[in-house]
Amino acid sequence: MAKRAHDRAAAPPEAAQSAAEADAAAPPRCDDLSPSTEAQLAAELAPDDSTVAGADELAADVAAAVTVESLQALLKEARDRSLRAQAELENFRKRTLRTLDEERRFAAVPLLRDLLPVVDNLQRAITAAEQHDSGTGLLAGVQLVATQLAAVLARHHCTPIPAAPGCAFDPHLHEAMAQLPATDCPPGHVCQVLQPGYQLHDRVIRPAQVIVAAAAPRADTPAPEGTAPTDAGDADAPGPHP
Repeated sequence: MAKRAHDRAAAPPEAAQSAAEADAAAPPRCDDLSPSTEAQLAAELAPDDSTVAGADELAADVAAAVTVESLQALLKEARDRSLRAQAELENFRKRTLRTLDEERRFAAVPLLRDLLPVVDNLQRAITAAEQHDSGTGLLAGVQLVATQLAAVLARHHCTPIPAAPGCAFDPHLHEAMAQLPATDCPPGHVCQVLQPGYQLHDRVIRPAQVIVAAAAPRADTPAPEGTAPTDAGDADAPGPHP
């Protein structure tokens, strides 16, 4: 500043006036500012509290939006897990109830298996007594016991398996002990019952042992090779003379 003042003092009046006007129009330089002016400019250029607060509020809003979205995703995932857990629990409850009901219905299976031979012996005793004229009173007593025992079994849902001669053979209910040709029974049907079977509800305790009818061999069936003829005329026919 001293140099410029010296130059203005040494210059003509017109030049000094032009230099003064140029100095007034030029922006102040940092080295020409007083400490108070510099402090004022620094205060004006510094961000105010409202700007800082707005930036902080914007950052808080962005963080809150991210947090809400993540929380909604976590809530949806937790709701899905809860629904799946409830469905699995309901299925487990139904399976447990079904298993308990089945166990309750078939709890008497071992006892009934042990009683069935007694029923068989009673039926054999009745059959043997019917074949003899003596022992009429004994036959009546055994028949009464057999009737009572059959009623007890029926009361506990233990019933005989239908296996009368002529009924269709069912591998789920019957056990084929043999297969014999029969003319009075169609093939694949029961022709004789060897031992009655029993079932509890819809479960087979003991299948009925039966003999299944087979198709009778046809009369015109050719004899196997190498067998002798069965026709009497062929057997008596004279052979060739030597």
